[in-house]
Amino acid sequence: MLVALLLGQMAVAMVTAAVRQTPTIDEPVYVGTAAVYLDEHSLRFNPEHPPLGKLVIAAGVAVADPRLEPGFEGDQTALGRRLLYESGNDPWRVMFWARLPVIVLTLGFGLVVFAFARELAGRAGASVALALYALSPDVIAHGSLATLDVPAAGFVLTSAWLLWRARSRPRLYVPLAGAAFGAALATKMSVLPALPVLVLVAAVSVWCAAPRRVLRAVAGGAVFALTACAAVWVAYLAVDPRLRWGPPQHIPSVGGLRGLTVHLLPLPEPFRDGMRLQFGLENRPWQGFLFGRLYTGSLWYYLPAALLVKTPLGALALWTAGAVTVTALRPLRPAAPYLLAAPAVLLAAAMYGSRDFGTRYAVFLPMFLAVAAGCVVLVRRRWTPAVTAALAVFVAVSSLRTFPFYLPYSNEAFGGPERTRYRLHDSNVDWGQDLGRLADRLKERYRGEPVWLVYKGAGVPAYYGIDARDPRRAAPDVVHGVLVVSDSAAAKATGRLAELIDSSRRIDDVGHSITLYRR
Repeated sequence: MLVALLLGQMAVAMVTAAVRQTPTIDEPVYVGTAAVYLDEHSLRFNPEHPPLGKLVIAAGVAVADPRLEPGFEGDQTALGRRLLYESGNDPWRVMFWARLPVIVLTLGFGLVVFAFARELAGRAGASVALALYALSPDVIAHGSLATLDVPAAGFVLTSAWLLWRARSRPRLYVPLAGAAFGAALATKMSVLPALPVLVLVAAVSVWCAAPRRVLRAVAGGAVFALTACAAVWVAYLAVDPRLRWGPPQHIPSVGGLRGLTVHLLPLPEPFRDGMRLQFGLENRPWQGFLFGRLYTGSLWYYLPAALLVKTPLGALALWTAGAVTVTALRPLRPAAPYLLAAPAVLLAAAMYGSRDFGTRYAVFLPMFLAVAAGCVVLVRRRWTPAVTAALAVFVAVSSLRTFPFYLPYSNEAFGGPERTRYRLHDSNVDWGQDLGRLADRLKERYRGEPVWLVYKGAGVPAYYGIDARDPRRAAPDVVHGVLVVSDSAAAKATGRLAELIDSSRRIDDVGHSITLYRR
């Protein structure tokens, strides 16, 4: 009953978000690519990401059955806009069905969290772990979108759980774990740094099942790696069995050790070209925003700082206690590599990256550390059950208070979701998700007034009935009425836009992601 209650509230939260949010910046690209997969079996769009996550999205797109003329020649951004807004389709319906398979998958990963924690800490620990997972604002926010972050992270967690089970039955679970990690790799390339870690963990699992059998342990690691690679090949062949590939754009050359690694990977050519595209993106001078500071480049401490803002305080306490418990209690120490090694490596790799865009790049942490937090119940102290329960209730209250605005969540120490825009930007707070809500607000409160709009997102304002002009293309003395600015755009505002905001009065906000000013 508790599992049903926790996953039920999570499903309600995610479905509510899926129904009410307009397309975020990345979603139209993935949905448009999924439609091309279904209709043309072509890999030419969005090659910088492998196809499995988009095949999951395609299951919902197939139900929506949107119209899209074959042979579209524009870029992937234009493809998404054409599918949603220029082909006679209903974007609300298409986006809901595209998001639904990811929602179902996210709920399934909740069962993995529960099962993993139950094997380590019993039912009480599993209940704590599932509560932290099902109430995580980050998991709810990104699990309700047709994106790739939650599916990739969940498959890595599933792989780690299966490797833990392989300690007793390696012949069954090592190949399954390899397939699960292959699914993660076939969803998002950013999980690749975890491959050598999990290969070693697979070897350890086989060693535990057959002590002093070095060759078997090595073979177990090899089976894991080969199965993962096979899963990636299957994902590409599922889109195009003939694997026709001609790069649709310039593929940057990658030299040095990274280039050699890409060249030697036993994976399909489009995957390797996608890695080259990702390395090219990493070389760009991206802008970031942290605690009111706009900067170019990346900060190594960006992700830890952003996680400190966007994780419920009770979860932060239980995560820390769980990590300490797993490493300190002797019966739990064998589980430490399975719970902590892969997320540590992935977090380090994400911190090294050049794109400081959001905690979605570390959404694996709420999954793995929820399992670790469930192990706290094994600490033999009189106060442990009461404190653990109190912290879990604190997480529940904090999470439910932000409903239905999970994307801009921040915890109470940083002022809640209405204050997130002062500290973070992009997918942490404003990813273009509230264009529909903005249209409703303008009709309700500001009907007939001139509207000036700076919107950062993938939606088309005119489709939702928003008649607005761009204030950056008009003389400042002409801009009067309601000035509407996406908070991500406001965070990075310079020049004329910054002057317009400074000379205006804040009067309203929509979804804690779009601010309205009077000028």
